[in-house]
Amino acid sequence: MFLLQWATGGMAFCWFTTRRREVGLGYGWMLRLTYATLAAAAAVMGFAFGRVWGRDVASIGVAVACLVVLGVSLHRRHAGVRGQLAEHDRRSARVAAMTGIDRDAAARAEVVGPEFPPVLDLVPVAIGLVGLLFAAVAAAPDGGADVATSILRTLAGAAFLGCVTDAMLLGHWYLVQPGLPRRLLNEIVTALGYTWPIEVAALLIPVGMVSVWTGTIDDGWNGTLGWFWGACALTTIVLVGVTRAALREREYSAVMAATGLLYLAILTAFGTDIVARAILDG
Repeated sequence: MFLLQWATGGMAFCWFTTRRREVGLGYGWMLRLTYATLAAAAAVMGFAFGRVWGRDVASIGVAVACLVVLGVSLHRRHAGVRGQLAEHDRRSARVAAMTGIDRDAAARAEVVGPEFPPVLDLVPVAIGLVGLLFAAVAAAPDGGADVATSILRTLAGAAFLGCVTDAMLLGHWYLVQPGLPRRLLNEIVTALGYTWPIEVAALLIPVGMVSVWTGTIDDGWNGTLGWFWGACALTTIVLVGVTRAALREREYSAVMAATGLLYLAILTAFGTDIVARAILDG
């Protein structure tokens, strides 16, 4: 289930960023290929260990959908990205005004055909959500409130893991596309800040991580893992705040500093989700 969560949430935040039509096509290609691989791995692991048909078939569907959407993007690559091309022309005009060196915008390849529609990235997300519902129900066989809690934890975890991963990858993409507006990274870091309390609250709902601290649930390490989980959760939101502060600095190096902080955040975020999963589902 973990890999399907990761792939579904990652594709959701792929759409979240690329819907602006400012990030280069390569960013979407990288994410679709990455999450197609994770979804395929989820299917293999599912069929090999503890088969849940709805979850595992959906995992295959997510992998196939990611590859099909990738194919559509590759087919329409000559149309480029509207916002990226407009920013290129704006910067070229600014350079020409300052230096007198006129770079003809028409010199680049002519845009032909329709652009890639970012909404297609939501197709694997929709398929993945169906699979996650099957997985959540299977993980809570007692029914009732346990099912509702399992669904909440599953969906919150998908958003949380996908958001922190895409934020880190987007930070690196500024090395490939230096003129990319900083607000895109700010948006996804802000979104990460909103997913954090939902994820943490879902994991605290009884029977949750509070039960580890009180000793009702034995983590096998005399409570150490419970406190480690708390440290991971707290450190994650602190890193989100520090990353937002770094992005307020004007220098370009601030983006790289923010990316480094997101490297740390992805470690603590995964610790927040995986440690709780190991204790509560163990």
